Amino acid sequence: QVQFVESGGGLVQAGGSLKLSCEPMQRVVTPDRMGWYRQAPGKQREMVATCLSDGTTDYADFVKGRFTISRDNLRNTVSLEMNNLEPEDTAVYYCKAQFTTGRDVEYWGQGTQVTVSS
Repeated sequence: QVQFVESGGGLVQAGGSLKLSCEPMQRVVTPDRMGWYRQAPGKQREMVATCLSDGTTDYADFVKGRFTISRDNLRNTVSLEMNNLEPEDTAVYYCKAQFTTGRDVEYWGQGTQVTVSS
């Protein structure tokens, strides 16, 4: 079992930017997939962006062109650069690391709040 911790959330005005980061608290092998998900009040958790260990990325339509996911396979961290934020982006953002070699397991961070004011 591994703990991942997010950081970088906060309050920002519409049009502003934030950068979220996620890092493991223990030494781990390279996750097969890392990503960011978010959940707004009253809504289901949704995928924002994911990145495979080879660098392949996938983005939700609502963030394409605004957000950029990146990962560091040496430190096993994953970041999310968020630009041109909108009030609709307000949510708790969660980091997830997935390991599919051998036992299929995934780890979630506790989440970091992102609030975008109009």
